[in-house]
Amino acid sequence: MKKIIQWAKWIIRMSFRLAILGFLGLLLLNWVIIGKNQQYLYNDLHDIPANNVGMVLGTSKRLVGGASNPYFANRVQAAYDLYKAEKIKHILVSGDNQYQSYNEPRDMYQALVAKGIPESCITLDYAGFRTLDSVVRSKEVFRQQDITIISQRFHNYRAVLVGRHYGIGAIAFNAKAPQRFDQPVLREYLARAKAVLDLYIFQTDPRFLGKKEPIFPCQQ
Repeated sequence: MKKIIQWAKWIIRMSFRLAILGFLGLLLLNWVIIGKNQQYLYNDLHDIPANNVGMVLGTSKRLVGGASNPYFANRVQAAYDLYKAEKIKHILVSGDNQYQSYNEPRDMYQALVAKGIPESCITLDYAGFRTLDSVVRSKEVFRQQDITIISQRFHNYRAVLVGRHYGIGAIAFNAKAPQRFDQPVLREYLARAKAVLDLYIFQTDPRFLGKKEPIFPCQQ
């Protein structure tokens, strides 16, 4: 019985130490990702270089309770601002469309058209099921070598990481976020760690690629 208790204590101590090491490793990994990609993120319309295409990463139009999602609204507004400032000429909206009742690209498209963006200047990507899919498809399907990614700051670090890994000249514009959520939360820390595993260990591919759909200059 005494040996069993000793073994149990040893296991608890080791589990605690491993948990601490894992947590510190997660913090270090995120610190490296942020430091490496900080130079590619922009807050100011005047500072960001111009690209032909800006890609809005999808999110739900509504929150769980039915209220408007500020992340969605702010990404759409950021894309509109970039377009009006002539920092992008065409907008690629990429998001999840797994169910008929849930269509992120369509919702973003409708919101942008309502703001006055010409329909011919918007391309819909219905297979942006996650960030990796959206970013890789921007190159492999929509033939973009350089792109401006549009999302909130905490998300942009991960998106740019994926883009740069795949040889895309990716930069990002930081859409506004609700102040209390502006800093990365645990979910994003874990998502960045998973992105590193997908890129460098598992070499994960997008769920769908399909035929090439080059984006041509839109008709104003």
